[in-house]
Parts: sequence; structure tokens; C-alpha cells
Amino acid sequence: MPMNALLEQLQTFRKKYLSGGRRVSPQALKHMADSLLDEARPGNSFKVLTIGACMIATFGLLSNSAAVIIGAMLIAPLMLPIRGLAFGILEADRTLIRTSLRAIIIGTTLAIGISCLLGRTVNLSDYGSEVWGRTQPNLLDLGIAVTAGALAGFAKIETKLSSSLAGTAIAVALMPPLCVVGLWLAKFELLTALGALLLYVTNLLGITLACMVAFLWAGYSPFGRATRPVGLTLALTSLLVFPLGVTSYQLIRQDRLESNLERALLDRTVTFQRVRLVSMETDWYVDPPVVTLTVYANEPVTSVQVGLLEEFVEREMGRPYQLIFEVSYLDEVTSTPGRLMQESGPATGPNNWQEN
Repeated sequence: MPMNALLEQLQTFRKKYLSGGRRVSPQALKHMADSLLDEARPGNSFKVLTIGACMIATFGLLSNSAAVIIGAMLIAPLMLPIRGLAFGILEADRTLIRTSLRAIIIGTTLAIGISCLLGRTVNLSDYGSEVWGRTQPNLLDLGIAVTAGALAGFAKIETKLSSSLAGTAIAVALMPPLCVVGLWLAKFELLTALGALLLYVTNLLGITLACMVAFLWAGYSPFGRATRPVGLTLALTSLLVFPLGVTSYQLIRQDRLESNLERALLDRTVTFQRVRLVSMETDWYVDPPVVTLTVYANEPVTSVQVGLLEEFVEREMGRPYQLIFEVSYLDEVTSTPGRLMQESGPATGPNNWQEN
């Protein structure tokens, strides 16, 4: 009977994974603990790699170069003590927990301090998209951290898959958020720095939780004994759901708003003829939210046109928005000026601005 077969499979699963003691030998357990302890020690190699990765990541962030940032992710050693911390919590191994925490604290402090110093030294007036993109984490980042953490734990269990750890390090990106924290602290932008710090904490807890589950699944800890530490780690991780959910909601609203505005501008309606959208920024911390649109135009944009677009956005979004247009005027030049005049009429510019 199919039902009997299903019940037998569930019973087998319960006996194999949810009951009984460890499914690894004492020798394998000791070997894993010793190996993770050795990886987690914050020795000279760990500090050199952390400093090097931090400097490379910071220079990559300052130059807005994704390729350089990826290089820093490859050599950053922060994943190793986090993996050791997960195993130590699961096994209540105080030595492994202390060593791993010490390495994480040293690495975190070095990264923030060095990046802050470099940020003050270079002193850019503003940062690029690689920096700004790490200041508003969302639930997707938590999903990435959990997935990458599970793969990192599994790569430690299956040594033949250890080469995949480099790709996992790139996916979860522990070092760049810390460097972004330091760069914003260099400008005394504490709230923005907290956003990047939230991303780092999300990665830290997500990796720890997923590694614990991976070690538990592999049989390194009895299920009954692991319930409490896994539950506590899950509870801590769950605390991040609210702030990450808020930014996720804002991300969805921003995407919907941009879609509506782009549709209104790109449709080339009578309201906005020959207007090209360059960029858009939204300030959600005022009421109503203020949307600043940078556009190229061949004709003046009037207050009546802006008002009509505000009415359209309010109908589509269900709430009012204040729109501010920053207009750059384009002069179209061809080898036959007469043809251009026939096609588009007399050239207009800022001097011909009219308020209707």
C-alpha cells in the first residue's frame, strides 16, 4: 500500500535523523572539532588575510569596482571562525566558541577600523553604487546567507567539495559590508553605517544557523541535544525578519513607483514629449515621499505637467508623492539645421521656461 510505504519512510527518517545518538564515530567527531579549532585561531595568517582583504575591498568600494571587491571576498577568512562557532555552539565546546568569537571580533574590528581610516584618508565627496547597495539589506540577503552557510557547512563535511567554499564566500560577502560600515563611519553617517552593519549581522547569523543545521543533519550531534542551541540561534535570526521585511517592502514599493514613472515618461504621451529619464531617487522619510527625477529634455517641463504626473502616480500607488524634476536641456545638432527645425520646431531651453 502507498500509505504503508510512506509511513515506513517517515519512520526510517525519524530513526535516522530525529532520534538516537550521533551517527559519526568519536574519532570523526574529534577530528572535526580539532580541524575547526585550528581554522578558527586568529593567528598571524588570519590577521594578514583580514587586513589584505579589507584593504582590497575598501579600495574596490571606493573605486566602485565589482571585480576588485570579488577578489577581496575570495581571500577574506571570516567564514572559517563562523563555521567553527556554529559547531562549538552545537557541541557546547567552550574552547571552540571562545576561539571563534575572538577571531570574529578581531576580524570585525580590524575591517571596520582600517576601512574607516582609508575612507578618511581618501575623503571622497560621495560613494558609488557598490557602497550604497550594501546599506539596505532585505529578506533576500537573509536567504542568501542561509543558503551559503549550509553550503559552507556541507563543504566542511564533504572535503572533496571544499573547493566550493570560494564561491560560497563570494555569494555571502562578509568583508564588503564591514568595509562599508567603516566608510560611512568615516563620514559620521551613523544611520547609514547601521544599515551596512545590519547586512553583516544578517550574514553572520544566517551562516551560523545554516552551518549548525548542516552539522546536525550529518550526524555530528544528537537531535535532542541540538534542539536548544539551534532554537536559540533561530530565535536570534528571526529578530532580523522585521527590519529586513521593512526594507523589502520599501524595495517593492520603490520598484513599483519606478515602473509607473518610467511607463508614464517612456510612453511619450502628450504630457511628456521628448523627455528621457536618467535617474530617480526617493526620500521615504518625509510625508509625502519626495521623488527626484533627473531627466534630459528638448522642451521645458512645466508645473502643470508635473502636477498631472503626480495625479497619475497617486492613482496608481494609492498615496500622494511630491515630484521634483531636475532637467538638463539637450541641443540636437545635425549637418542640415533646416531639417532639424522642420522635424522638431524651434529649439527651446531654460530661457523659454514657462509656468502654466
